[in-house]
Amino acid sequence: MKNKLLKQIVSFGIVGVLNTLVSQVIYMICVALGLHYLAASIIAFIISVLHAYLWQTKVVFKEDENMEKRVWWQVLLKTYAAYAFTGLFLNNVLLILWIDLLKIDRFTPPLTELVNSFGINLDNHELAVDIAPLLNICVNVPLNFIINKFWAYRQKKTADNNE
Repeated sequence: MKNKLLKQIVSFGIVGVLNTLVSQVIYMICVALGLHYLAASIIAFIISVLHAYLWQTKVVFKEDENMEKRVWWQVLLKTYAAYAFTGLFLNNVLLILWIDLLKIDRFTPPLTELVNSFGINLDNHELAVDIAPLLNICVNVPLNFIINKFWAYRQKKTADNNE
């Protein structure tokens, strides 16, 4: 059981890295083609979540043949809902928390000095804005794994297995 969970976590992480790359490449292509950045972001989101669904179905959360069969379109819709919650809603709520409420720029002066020593001129607030999405990853990725594992890709026991 532990090995299966560890394998799922590692696979989920790899798919996540690939998914981030797919999203960024699609976004950059759309912007280069002249699309508005918001349209590019929406297109990148739609394609990258589909990419995540395909790989998670094949590699991360493989269907157990001894359990009830999943309905593919329900899993796909749940996957979109999970990513919309963590990637769109929660991500923005956390940005507001880190930047506006907790004011993490109070903690960045030593790091700001270090970054500036490399010729990258940022003030404390700008660096906090750049760091905040990295903090979000620490919350969103584990939460997204849990939502996908126990909700989107969950399989129920078959009538034969209910004994």
